[in-house]
Amino acid sequence: MKIDLASLMQAGAFTGAPVEKEITWKQGGKELTATVYVRPLGYASAIADIQTWAGKVDGPAARIAASICDEQGKPVFTAADITGDADPERGALDGNLTVALLKAIADVNSLGKTPSSAS
Repeated sequence: MKIDLASLMQAGAFTGAPVEKEITWKQGGKELTATVYVRPLGYASAIADIQTWAGKVDGPAARIAASICDEQGKPVFTAADITGDADPERGALDGNLTVALLKAIADVNSLGKTPSSAS
């Protein structure tokens, strides 16, 4: 295959639009539900992974920051927002919400799942 935009588009090499997901988590004895948009793993997550390997950012925080976005695909968080470094007074993101976001990212990207073999 020749590498150009047309052939890459035909091969499905671009991540496309964010995927809408509903998440639920418990916070303070209360169950909360929210709609989030998850950007499929692509360029932003690859850069976050490189920054993680270089020791510049926390891995899970970088993955959330690279993946959770608004409807137009713009990031909602920075890694520092997740870890609490952006505003120590506000603190880190709630642990249960963090897990719910990571699960939504895994669901959208089919992480940890192997495709069924053809019969």
